[in-house]
Amino acid sequence: MKTKKSFLWLAFLILATIWILARRNQKAEFNTASGFVFGTVYKIAYQHDADLKPEIEAELKRFDQSLSPFNDSSVISRVNRNEELVTDSFFQTCFNRSMEISRETKGAFDITIAPLANAWGFGFKKGAFPDSLMIDSLLQITGYEKVKLENGKVVKQDPRVMLSCSAVAKGYSVDVIARLLDRKGIKNYMVDIGGEVVVKGKNATGDLWRIGINKPYDDSLAVKQDIQVVLNLTDLGMATSGNYRNYYYKDGKKYAHTIDPRTGYPVQHSILSSTVIAEDCMTADALATSFMVMELEEAEKFCKANPMIDAYFIYSGENGEFKTYYTDGMKRYMPDAK
Repeated sequence: MKTKKSFLWLAFLILATIWILARRNQKAEFNTASGFVFGTVYKIAYQHDADLKPEIEAELKRFDQSLSPFNDSSVISRVNRNEELVTDSFFQTCFNRSMEISRETKGAFDITIAPLANAWGFGFKKGAFPDSLMIDSLLQITGYEKVKLENGKVVKQDPRVMLSCSAVAKGYSVDVIARLLDRKGIKNYMVDIGGEVVVKGKNATGDLWRIGINKPYDDSLAVKQDIQVVLNLTDLGMATSGNYRNYYYKDGKKYAHTIDPRTGYPVQHSILSSTVIAEDCMTADALATSFMVMELEEAEKFCKANPMIDAYFIYSGENGEFKTYYTDGMKRYMPDAK
């Protein structure tokens, strides 16, 4: 009898061990989280057993409390009101990287553009259509050299200087959520916030993540979603900037939301959309905006001088047709490219 009981216990232990090992080797299912944040939609897919949406939204709320100019109590709003405060780590990281990219792009990217964006009706405060005298006046309080960070505090040359990180913060928020997933040990995920993306590992079918670039039709309602090209991506950040969704017409002329901080006026050149691939989404986001400010020739020159950056531009030809330029490195993400 004793031998029989010992045998049963041994069999039970063997079966339990097999079950535990099977559970460990069983791959977790992909979960998704989606919602509305920063005036846009987000969608996150990740391979993990637990529902992480509450943690994701808590992190996004904390981010909003730092960098949203539409939140009156946010750090950036308080900075713009010239309140005395030590900024948080989100703000400092975003500010410091923005200053670096401003120097690299010779001012094509500039987070002090807020007064100009507001004046043209594309900022967090709505202004009247500006005349040349107003633009000249606002240019006196615009320029990344007019602001710096000392011991966590923003120091302005002029108290009228105002900041807007709208051209970089969304991409940075994608990086923030990606790091949250990294801390959870998640190896396969996609974070998409308003079209700015970070991907890691593989998708649910075990393939690279497939991310499309839209054709830049004038479409303020975002009804048209035709795809220009599909990229196969992993372990990087991607961002797209364009003038085909946020614009208005006045006296028969189109005014788009991309404003050149060097001139004070909305850009009027041929680039319709700019997609950038970089190691992180914050960099990709800022450079995508920078390239929209630059002329096509200037943007191409920058890419050739910075081979770690890959870009895909859609621009308007002489007859209004879509034409493309992309860096040599972009071909690795385009299976059908020659």
